[in-house]
Amino acid sequence: MAKALVARKLGMTQIFAEDGRVIPVTVLEAGPCPVVQVKTVARDGYDAVQLGFGETTERRQTRPRLGHFKAAGVPPVRHLCEVRGSVGVAVGDLLRADLFAAGDVVDVRGTSKGKGFAGQHKRHNFGRGPVTHGSHNIRQAGSVGSVDAARTLRGVRMAGHLGSQRATVRRLTVVRVDPERNLLLVRGAVPGARQGVVMVTAAADRIRLARGHH
Repeated sequence: MAKALVARKLGMTQIFAEDGRVIPVTVLEAGPCPVVQVKTVARDGYDAVQLGFGETTERRQTRPRLGHFKAAGVPPVRHLCEVRGSVGVAVGDLLRADLFAAGDVVDVRGTSKGKGFAGQHKRHNFGRGPVTHGSHNIRQAGSVGSVDAARTLRGVRMAGHLGSQRATVRRLTVVRVDPERNLLLVRGAVPGARQGVVMVTAAADRIRLARGHH
């Protein structure tokens, strides 16, 4: 399995490098992540590993989920995430922040901040119309039709809900690892608000190279 952990975004801060440079970092509480299920091609049609994250109580779980956890021999967890890839772990294994090391390059996937309803200028970076000589087209969308379709085609960029979508920030460098507190300090920003749950995986291009693809 490619290296992966489920983490919680704690916030951003900055640290100082040995040469005095200031490095902006995001602090992630990475794990511990118990392996709840291992899927194989023979049984499930594909290879994958199901990871858990976050403590919870049995009374907050449904009976099917409780049975799933008991079959794996792991305590109930709040979040379940699946990582595609070949099997390299066993059910019941506990993955921690020390799975990664300083200098590793990772991809972080999460849900972006929700901004509610937004106009086309904020949502799609549209420009405004003229503001002089009595213009009434300062923040209007303009034409949304076409020459001869007599209707509005699908996919036209308009005002609507902004954010709350799956987003990935690629090729972030792990600056520091704190195994005792299960913390990863990743250079730069990651998707989502504080306390949001994200998935940290080894950078995709590194995985392809490791598998021999060019």
